[in-house]
Amino acid sequence: MTNARTLTLAWEATKDPSHLRQREWIVTNGLGGYASGTVAGIPSRKYHGLFVPNLSAPKGRHILISRCDEIVTVGGANLLLGGAEFAEDHFVGESHLHLQEFRLDHRIAVWVFNIDGTLLEKSIAMVHNQNTVCVQYRILSGTVASGTTLDLKIRPYTSFRRHDESPDTDLKRSFVFSARDGRHEVRTDDSPMVLRMGMCSAPAVFVSEEQRELEFVYRIDRSRGESSTESAFSPGYYLAKVTTEHPVCFFASTQNWERLAIDVGSIFDAERKRVDALLNLARLNLTQAGPSDPFAEQLAMAADQFIVLPGSRLEETVMAQAEGADLRTVYAGYHWFGDWGRDTMISLEGLTLTTGRYREAGAILRTFANYVKDGLLPNLFPEGQRQALYHTVDATLWYFHAIARYVEVTGDRSILSQLMPVLRAIIEHHVRGTHFGIHMDPSDGLITAAAEGYQLTWMDAKVDGWVVTPRRGKPVEIQALWFNALSLMSQWSTELRQPHPEYGDRAEQVRSSFNDRYWNESTGCLFDVIDGPNGDDAAIRPNQVFAISLPHPVLFQRFWTPVLDVVKNRLLTPYGLRTLSDDHPDYKKHYRGDLRARDAAYHQGTVWPWLIGHYIDAQLKVQPDRSAARRLLNGFEEHLLDAGMGSISEIFDAEPPYAPGGCIAQAWSVAEVLRAWTKTRE
Repeated sequence: MTNARTLTLAWEATKDPSHLRQREWIVTNGLGGYASGTVAGIPSRKYHGLFVPNLSAPKGRHILISRCDEIVTVGGANLLLGGAEFAEDHFVGESHLHLQEFRLDHRIAVWVFNIDGTLLEKSIAMVHNQNTVCVQYRILSGTVASGTTLDLKIRPYTSFRRHDESPDTDLKRSFVFSARDGRHEVRTDDSPMVLRMGMCSAPAVFVSEEQRELEFVYRIDRSRGESSTESAFSPGYYLAKVTTEHPVCFFASTQNWERLAIDVGSIFDAERKRVDALLNLARLNLTQAGPSDPFAEQLAMAADQFIVLPGSRLEETVMAQAEGADLRTVYAGYHWFGDWGRDTMISLEGLTLTTGRYREAGAILRTFANYVKDGLLPNLFPEGQRQALYHTVDATLWYFHAIARYVEVTGDRSILSQLMPVLRAIIEHHVRGTHFGIHMDPSDGLITAAAEGYQLTWMDAKVDGWVVTPRRGKPVEIQALWFNALSLMSQWSTELRQPHPEYGDRAEQVRSSFNDRYWNESTGCLFDVIDGPNGDDAAIRPNQVFAISLPHPVLFQRFWTPVLDVVKNRLLTPYGLRTLSDDHPDYKKHYRGDLRARDAAYHQGTVWPWLIGHYIDAQLKVQPDRSAARRLLNGFEEHLLDAGMGSISEIFDAEPPYAPGGCIAQAWSVAEVLRAWTKTRE
């Protein structure tokens, strides 16, 4: 890390180029769209693409440009900056021999190449709240500055598929290319999408030379046993000369041409200014007006990528604007997650409140209130679909926690009166019962949930109809969240002069029942689930931490230390908590292999970083040593230069070397590490 707003990976030609393929970058546009790839310039998964907008018609994120082949010519020598991979371990081109550094500068992806003494810089940015990507090439210094020109050839390859669909191997669809007055468009015969692209900032020519490239390889997808070959269409290529006086920019967009009067310099400057403004807003929370904190600011920039105006739900955006309201949501992880209710509510404090983005926090809470149905918050909005899915027992209860954190941090108590009718309805539905077998057991006041074929808690892996961790019955963290929600409702209803004594009465019943039922003497900690189809589940999992960590802890204080001792000794790693202790027969050391093998490990040992936040919350209640708690987060600083650069991965292997996996950038990983980092500040 060179400073708080730039993250730099220095490179030497002698290093193993495979490391560049293992590090990925992503830039986003605030609409859910993105550009992403490997630092090597070789796409390695089906989600990679130079231009992946999030569209309202057809709904969802689509790979419009899967990649560009870029060839630089200096003094008669050709250098391929980026291209495709066609065979195992075949590293295309020699750009790694000339790469000097890769960096994220205010989350703009930047490469610097040293080509025989000439420094060429390539930068990629997306226009915020617009489906447009810009790639700028400029000469920083060197022999070119004294008269030599640098020739650049850019050939874009288009795919026109939704990013989560299997790659198109046969390329049977018909592509149509049109060009007029420097305006180039690509469309297909089976889609309303129109890709507009061109060059700006310097004279350039387009050579019409159609090419269909067949079956290049996505290395990561192949290692997972998934469809891994793609074919793509290129209408031709651009030729331009780069000089010190004239940078060159390639752009691609779905906007109308009238909105594409692109001033490259202003686009990159505007993005830096936008990020600077966000960091200035966050700084008081991050540092308490003390010295700059580079790690916290890197996480604050990472947090920005998850807070989105949902670009695929245009009709909702229009309605919200007509009502004078803000519409915001959280994308749970890149590349494949959209907005999930559970992830949003768990992430809200770290992403928005810790970073001073209070207005967006309120907008997120109000946005989700519109989607509560039969007492349930949406579990997720499936990619490309309008209707939400509701198969979750915990997302709704996390909503209460998120609201409480918002009110405490912002002091905006008006949201309580606005949302109270929705919150009361949620409690009533849980008491009398709602979908998926979610209901309060009147005998003990605890929440039970069970529906055949559904995974209702955050441990939600399911493949080919197999629910890996069904956790049917009364999961431990659900009772912690239920007690917290009832305690909050008792407090809020009194504050609003609308007292409901039953909230407090039910909370006391829950607490009494919980402490009678969940302590497992044989393990010295809590049962993970009670009253399940096979009785009580004694598996040692991290879910018991929430019985201590939440603002209203359901667990009696005398149990806190033994529970945390077990969690520390059996589950704690440098990157979060394991999801299962290693003595369990279902424990898995590694997250790898095909989809079935990965899902079998997803919550059966695999480490989840987001859990470290609540472990630290609980630990500080027992032992208020912030220095010791801060040391639990030290591994994440180095991780910013690994996997998804500048962000925190979704998961890690359960054992050394704790290889990262899953999404390269996960909202609740970033949010909870950032929240815990600021909480443990001295």
